Amino acid sequence: MEAELKALEEKINQFVQVCHQLRADNHQLRQQLATSIGENKQLETKIESAKKRLEALLKHIPEYEK
Repeated sequence: MEAELKALEEKINQFVQVCHQLRADNHQLRQQLATSIGENKQLETKIESAKKRLEALLKHIPEYEK
């Protein structure tokens, strides 16, 4: 009986360690996701700006017709 309790205690400790690790990993992944979302928004803004500049330049080319 004592051995079974020790084994159960060890399994519970391992479970708790895994939960703590998963919580830390989840927190890190949420931070990475937030960073990636911010970077994507910045890139979308830059792409839109470049697109508008290119369209403006194309309008100055005589043979360019829409």
